[in-house]
Amino acid sequence: MRILYYCMSQGEWFTTYLQYENLKEMLNIILYTSQSFMTTMPLLYHITYQNKEILFIHTGIVGGVVAHYHVLETKPPTKFVELNKMTSDYKFVESIGKDHYSIYLPIVTLVRSTLMFPIDN
Repeated sequence: MRILYYCMSQGEWFTTYLQYENLKEMLNIILYTSQSFMTTMPLLYHITYQNKEILFIHTGIVGGVVAHYHVLETKPPTKFVELNKMTSDYKFVESIGKDHYSIYLPIVTLVRSTLMFPIDN
């Protein structure tokens, strides 16, 4: 009889995954956190995970980490998202623009991650 043990790292024990219905809802997390002068702006990460295109935000909290994510239909078409602070409307853009009502979020493409997203195959 063979017993396999999987040892989880401390980071995996304290990771919470939140999947959003749509990208706009997930980007609202960034708008919310951007209102505080004490916070840093989270990055948008893209990874192909189990043949799914995932865009996620990785945030830390006391005692753990939260991975906010949304499964996309296709890879992000550009390297930035323009997010309007007033309306929460967003669009994919090629570069940082000059709209004073928007924040520009870089999309960082990852090759590998230790995160294990709870997605359906």
